[in-house]
Amino acid sequence: MKPLYDVIYVGNYTKDTIISPTGTRYVDGGAVNYASHAAAKLGFKVAVVTRLSKEDERVIKEIESCGIDCFPTYTPSSTLMQLEYPTTDPDHRILTVRGDAGTITAADIEPLQTKAAVIGPSFRGEVGLDVIERLKEKNICVAADMQGYVRVLHGIELKFEKWNEMPVYLHHVDIVKSDMVEAEALTGEKNILNAARAFAAMGPREIVLTHKEGVLVYADGKAYELGFYPTSLEGRSGRGDTCIGTYTAMRLNKSPLEAGIWAAAVTSLKVERVGPFNREISEVEAFIHEKYNHGSLR
Repeated sequence: MKPLYDVIYVGNYTKDTIISPTGTRYVDGGAVNYASHAAAKLGFKVAVVTRLSKEDERVIKEIESCGIDCFPTYTPSSTLMQLEYPTTDPDHRILTVRGDAGTITAADIEPLQTKAAVIGPSFRGEVGLDVIERLKEKNICVAADMQGYVRVLHGIELKFEKWNEMPVYLHHVDIVKSDMVEAEALTGEKNILNAARAFAAMGPREIVLTHKEGVLVYADGKAYELGFYPTSLEGRSGRGDTCIGTYTAMRLNKSPLEAGIWAAAVTSLKVERVGPFNREISEVEAFIHEKYNHGSLR
């Protein structure tokens, strides 16, 4: 009998070079990497659907060692990404790509049974409408990260571009995740609440918008602002991925506000350290109690 997952995370692994004011690091990245680790550490049964080079197979073994099932397709090249942060502002970064692992299709997710799915591409063309439509046909809750649709690859440069198909895609999406830079590019709205409402008008029932100070959760016409409280930004890459990965998992049994609090807390703790989230649930609970004036929500 096939396992039933709480959440599957769909998107390509990325081999990242991260350049910031504190120096240069080489990190195993990708939205699915950060998001799946966060959910797994919180006790959810999760899986990853991804594409990468056979020479990076060690990444799959490392993910599996954390209790995460992996369904990889091996390709001639992994996605090779450089993320440059010229300042300490995590919303300001320059992205370039020198290798592309290709497109995930509906056939890749077809065998899996899950309650929810998070679509986390690095740029447009990595995960198409066929995947989202097939998930919805199976009555699966779908969250989609807008970073993988507003970014378009030109040569080695990733540039923001208008996304004409956005209303068609979002009609099938339950939860939208975006940061404020991406949200403004897609909706034309500089105000965070107006941007959330613009996304919601296209069909999604919930919007998760991150910015350098925290996250806005917009659900059922109500907005919840939750701050980030990290002691450092050493692990800023993967911030939004961790946030939506946690939020979607927690929404399986919690309200939008409660899921938002957990997402904000886990993200705060994650950005203190390079790499995927790797803290204990007890640390998150203590952080929630201290920073959000809230007791355990488990």
